[in-house]
Amino acid sequence: MRLGISLNSTHPTDDHAQGAQWMIERARVAREAGLDSLSLGDHHSMPLPYYQGVPMLGRLMAEWDPTRPVGCLFLLPLWNPVLVAEQVGTLAALHPGPFLLQTGIGDGAEQFAAMSADLRRRGKDLDEAIRVIKSLFAGETVDSERFGIVGARTNPRPPNGVRWWIGAGAPGPLRRAAREGDAWYGGPHVTADDAGMIETYRQECERLGRPSEVIVRKDVVILRDGDRAAAIGDELVARGYRGMTGDMLAYGGVDATTEKLAAFRDLGVDEVVIRCMAIEQADALETIELAGEVRSALTG
Repeated sequence: MRLGISLNSTHPTDDHAQGAQWMIERARVAREAGLDSLSLGDHHSMPLPYYQGVPMLGRLMAEWDPTRPVGCLFLLPLWNPVLVAEQVGTLAALHPGPFLLQTGIGDGAEQFAAMSADLRRRGKDLDEAIRVIKSLFAGETVDSERFGIVGARTNPRPPNGVRWWIGAGAPGPLRRAAREGDAWYGGPHVTADDAGMIETYRQECERLGRPSEVIVRKDVVILRDGDRAAAIGDELVARGYRGMTGDMLAYGGVDATTEKLAAFRDLGVDEVVIRCMAIEQADALETIELAGEVRSALTG
């Protein structure tokens, strides 16, 4: 099982340049730790500093191993698909290794309103955006009545293509991931008890004659002082961390975290993508460094 990282993009600091530097430092340590992939999330109209994925990933690739995958999440119902195709084409042209185009339907009425998007249309908007982007990457001239697109083309296109990681949490979206994606990207709320979703996805891929790949995201705290990491995690959960319960998270020392993530390996998950919980920079850097040890333990 591979172990990648999705870097936090929210950094509540009055020194906005410092927040950007923290992300650069974390990417550098993730490379040194040997983590398998680097990616960023997607959110808009935030009250706290949120460093947007496209420009930030362009900077972080300078710190990353050019042979290892990089990626960016685009909640496509919030985006013009032609713009996404152009941005991904440029990013992928800068990176010799695999490019991960991650997507999902998104959520949050305020976020959708700020981006002039309709929450009620997001499922069909996602399907159409995927169609448009795939057609543009194939070199076609594209129209889309749904998005008001006429005669669109895009260049550069990803020199080595992209791998689509599609988020899903219900049977219908899981079928979309099997039909349109190269992998199902399970969110941080997925636990080892959700093996049924993995089975549903794999069965649908088998029915369609398509390969399957399962990716799961996990928020973590990993410290040499495992008791301190556990106390930090418990405190964050008690404060309502992202509406998540302790079984959805992994925090403690290297051994405890390895044991928690090994449950996904045993289910046949292909990659776990970690993200540091809301912790101080020094603890985040230690967490990322020790994630390399967790990776080694998981792969034997």
